[in-house]
Amino acid sequence: MERYVWTKGIFKNQLEITHGSERIGSIVWERLIGAKAHALINGRRFFLNREFFLSKLEIYDANTDALLGSIMINLFNPKSDIIINGKRFELEIKNFWQSRWSWKFNGDELITYQSHEFLSKEKGTIEVFTANTEEIEILLLLGLFVRNQFILFMLMLFILLLIVIF
Repeated sequence: MERYVWTKGIFKNQLEITHGSERIGSIVWERLIGAKAHALINGRRFFLNREFFLSKLEIYDANTDALLGSIMINLFNPKSDIIINGKRFELEIKNFWQSRWSWKFNGDELITYQSHEFLSKEKGTIEVFTANTEEIEILLLLGLFVRNQFILFMLMLFILLLIVIF
C-alpha cells in the first residue's frame, strides 16, 4: 500500500499531491471555481473538464488530446462507474458528508480518499492498494477532481439554504 497526502488552500486554484516529502502531482484549475483543469502526476500531463450544469467529468491525455474516460457523478447516488482501457471501475462515496470515497475494481478497493478538514475539505490522504498503472494515475486524479465537485455541490446547497432562510 502506498500513502499520499493531498492539500488545497481554501482560496487557491491548485491542489498538490505528495508522497512523503516529494511532490508527485498537482491539479491546477483555470479559475478558482472553474470547470477546466490541468493535471500532472509522475511526469504525465492530463486535462480535466467538468460540464457546468451536469456532473459529467472527463479526463484527457494532454499529449494526444485523447479522451481517457468520463464519469457522471450523481451526488444523490453513492456509486458511479467509469470504463478505462476496457476495464470498469466503480466510484463509491462512503459517507453522507462526502469526506470518504474510493475507487473499486471487481469489488476490491484500489484507492481510498479521506478528507481531514470538516468544512473546507482542503486536506486529506489517499491510500493506493495496487501497483502503479496507467489506470491508477487516471483514477487518482479523477478522484480528486470529483472531490472538487463535492465542494461545489455543498457550496450550492449552502447558498440555496441561505436564500430560503432569508
